[in-house]
Amino acid sequence: MKSLIKLKYIAFLLLTVFAISCSRDDEDDDVLSQEDISNIILNVKNDETGETQTYNYTVNSATNPEIKLMDGKSYTVNAVFFNGNEDETESIKEAKDEHFLLFDFQNSQINLERFDDESSTRSDGAKVGLITRWTVIKAKNGTNPQLVLTLIHDASSVSEAQNGSQFGSVVGGETDAMATYSISN
Repeated sequence: MKSLIKLKYIAFLLLTVFAISCSRDDEDDDVLSQEDISNIILNVKNDETGETQTYNYTVNSATNPEIKLMDGKSYTVNAVFFNGNEDETESIKEAKDEHFLLFDFQNSQINLERFDDESSTRSDGAKVGLITRWTVIKAKNGTNPQLVLTLIHDASSVSEAQNGSQFGSVVGGETDAMATYSISN
């Protein structure tokens, strides 16, 4: 009987130790998961006219916002991340060394430059990509032109260089958020 009581006590202790060791409390407070971002907003300002259009991507939505761009024009774009009504962009800036944006302009010819200030420039010199300038060569350069925007967390290395239609690349890391925007004229 005493052996059975000891066995139950040992089993209880093991389960308690296992439960505590698997706690998510040890994770970084600034880690944004896909579930923590509900909306990705792009504020697209026409550099010539100063007019700004807002494109709001809602995570898990059945439709994608359609960004209207004119060939031969340039646009300054600010990316903003929300969780409900809470602006998560500051959290990204506070952990700027752990974040990086990838811009994949599929079936469009658009050049991208990163214009982040010190608040969103990583210690390795790479700019996160919260502020960019898009120079449109040809908005529609094939069927279904679109932008796939990906926020990467905790990559071991990042590069701002263009690779095919994508601006930026990473080694390692995981996706914090991803948005798809249609592109039209």
